[in-house]
Amino acid sequence: MSNPSQKRAISNYRKRLRKRGMARFEVLGLGADRDLIRSLARRLAAESPDSARIRAELRRTISGQPPGKGGILNALRRSPLVGAEFSLERPATAERRADL
Repeated sequence: MSNPSQKRAISNYRKRLRKRGMARFEVLGLGADRDLIRSLARRLAAESPDSARIRAELRRTISGQPPGKGGILNALRRSPLVGAEFSLERPATAERRADL
Protein backbone atom coordinates (compact mmCIF):
# COMPACT_ATOMS: atom_id res chain seq x y z
CA MET A 1 0.00 0.00 0.00
CA SER A 2 2.44 2.62 -1.17
CA ASN A 3 -0.22 4.97 -2.53
CA PRO A 4 -0.34 8.07 -0.26
CA SER A 5 -4.08 8.60 -0.86
CA GLN A 6 -4.83 5.06 0.36
CA LYS A 7 -2.71 5.59 3.47
CA ARG A 8 -4.48 8.88 4.15
CA ALA A 9 -7.91 7.25 3.68
CA ILE A 10 -7.05 4.48 6.15
CA SER A 11 -5.65 6.98 8.63
CA ASN A 12 -8.81 9.10 8.41
CA TYR A 13 -11.02 6.01 8.79
CA ARG A 14 -9.15 4.94 11.94
CA LYS A 15 -9.40 8.47 13.38
CA ARG A 16 -13.17 8.40 12.86
CA LEU A 17 -13.32 5.03 14.62
CA ARG A 18 -11.33 6.36 17.60
CA LYS A 19 -13.69 9.35 17.89
CA ARG A 20 -16.59 6.88 18.19
CA GLY A 21 -14.67 4.96 20.86
CA MET A 22 -14.10 2.01 18.53
CA ALA A 23 -10.89 0.09 17.97
CA ARG A 24 -9.86 -2.22 15.19
CA PHE A 25 -8.13 -5.44 16.19
CA GLU A 26 -7.32 -8.88 14.88
CA VAL A 27 -8.61 -12.08 16.44
CA LEU A 28 -7.45 -15.63 15.82
CA GLY A 29 -10.09 -18.33 15.78
CA LEU A 30 -11.65 -21.15 13.86
CA GLY A 31 -12.93 -20.42 10.38
CA ALA A 32 -16.31 -21.87 11.35
CA ASP A 33 -16.66 -19.22 14.08
CA ARG A 34 -16.04 -16.25 11.79
CA ASP A 35 -19.70 -15.28 11.34
CA LEU A 36 -20.42 -15.80 15.03
CA ILE A 37 -17.55 -13.56 16.14
CA ARG A 38 -18.44 -10.87 13.62
CA SER A 39 -22.09 -10.82 14.67
CA LEU A 40 -21.04 -10.71 18.33
CA ALA A 41 -18.70 -7.78 17.64
CA ARG A 42 -21.49 -5.94 15.79
CA ARG A 43 -23.93 -6.39 18.66
CA LEU A 44 -21.38 -5.33 21.27
CA ALA A 45 -20.54 -2.20 19.25
CA ALA A 46 -24.21 -1.17 19.20
CA GLU A 47 -24.05 0.02 22.86
CA SER A 48 -27.64 -1.01 23.54
CA PRO A 49 -29.08 -2.56 26.71
CA ASP A 50 -28.84 -5.87 24.87
CA SER A 51 -25.11 -5.37 24.32
CA ALA A 52 -24.62 -4.63 28.03
CA ARG A 53 -26.43 -7.88 28.89
CA ILE A 54 -24.32 -9.86 26.41
CA ARG A 55 -21.12 -8.28 27.76
CA ALA A 56 -22.06 -9.14 31.37
CA GLU A 57 -22.98 -12.71 30.45
CA LEU A 58 -19.72 -13.21 28.56
CA ARG A 59 -17.70 -11.87 31.48
CA ARG A 60 -19.52 -14.20 33.88
CA THR A 61 -19.04 -17.20 31.58
CA ILE A 62 -15.37 -16.55 30.90
CA SER A 63 -14.52 -15.85 34.56
CA GLY A 64 -15.61 -19.37 35.51
CA GLN A 65 -17.06 -18.22 38.83
CA PRO A 66 -20.45 -19.53 39.93
CA PRO A 67 -23.30 -17.04 39.68
CA GLY A 68 -23.94 -14.92 42.74
CA LYS A 69 -26.90 -15.30 45.06
CA GLY A 70 -30.16 -13.49 44.38
CA GLY A 71 -30.17 -13.95 40.61
CA ILE A 72 -33.78 -15.09 40.43
CA LEU A 73 -34.95 -12.33 42.73
CA ASN A 74 -33.13 -9.70 40.65
CA ALA A 75 -34.65 -11.10 37.46
CA LEU A 76 -38.14 -10.92 38.97
CA ARG A 77 -37.52 -7.32 40.04
CA ARG A 78 -36.59 -6.42 36.45
CA SER A 79 -39.79 -8.01 35.14
CA PRO A 80 -42.17 -5.73 33.21
CA LEU A 81 -44.99 -7.04 35.46
CA VAL A 82 -43.56 -5.33 38.55
CA GLY A 83 -46.30 -3.12 39.96
CA ALA A 84 -49.04 -4.71 37.86
CA GLU A 85 -52.27 -5.21 39.77
CA PHE A 86 -53.33 -8.81 39.37
CA SER A 87 -54.39 -11.51 41.75
CA LEU A 88 -52.67 -14.89 41.94
CA GLU A 89 -55.33 -16.46 44.17
CA ARG A 90 -57.39 -19.38 42.89
CA PRO A 91 -60.88 -20.16 44.03
CA ALA A 92 -61.10 -23.09 46.43
CA THR A 93 -62.94 -26.07 44.98
CA ALA A 94 -64.17 -29.30 46.49
CA GLU A 95 -62.00 -32.37 46.07
CA ARG A 96 -62.55 -34.38 42.94
CA ARG A 97 -62.67 -38.12 42.78
CA ALA A 98 -60.41 -39.66 40.19
CA ASP A 99 -61.01 -43.14 38.91
CA LEU A 100 -57.58 -44.65 38.38
